Amino acid sequence: MTAEDRAKNIKVLIFDVDGVLTDGQIFVVPNSEGHGIEVKGFAAHDGLGISLARLAGLRIGIITKRQSQTVAIRANDLKLEFIYQGQSHKMNAINEILAKAGITIDQLAYVGDDIIDLPVMRACGLAIATANAREQVKAVAHFITLNPGGSGAGRDAIDFILTAQGSLEKVIEQYLDESNAAAAAADVGTGNM
Repeated sequence: MTAEDRAKNIKVLIFDVDGVLTDGQIFVVPNSEGHGIEVKGFAAHDGLGISLARLAGLRIGIITKRQSQTVAIRANDLKLEFIYQGQSHKMNAINEILAKAGITIDQLAYVGDDIIDLPVMRACGLAIATANAREQVKAVAHFITLNPGGSGAGRDAIDFILTAQGSLEKVIEQYLDESNAAAAAADVGTGNM
């Protein structure tokens, strides 16, 4: 089965965070109490892509091993449906997502970059590796993004799936339609300001 054939069947898309929706760098800035505040950078292309994916009917989420307020804020801004932080064994979260979404694992796509993502990528319907992924991850991927994590890899994954499903151009036009309330409300993040 080709990657395009696998993509046609996808209903839920799950992303790892560090190295996928970010470039993998983690900045820790001390606050006045001597505790660290974690800072990460996210690509706007990925955010708009998530809006397009939602308009196309995909359900979107993240699973990450780290716990981060920065990730929680971005996930809220993007209106992600499935948010799992602090996950050492990501298949536990995947099984919950499958049950909540009422889908089978072949209807789930996952985007990863490092070995912690391998159990999910080996099991899911469409395994996507970022351009910056470790070789072990690229070896199990059905599709590898053109861009690295934090630089549009998430958008590459979404564009690939929506193109295979024949909906990319349609949802772009929906997004651009000024009268579309769903598009107007998409990705209007405040950064919790």
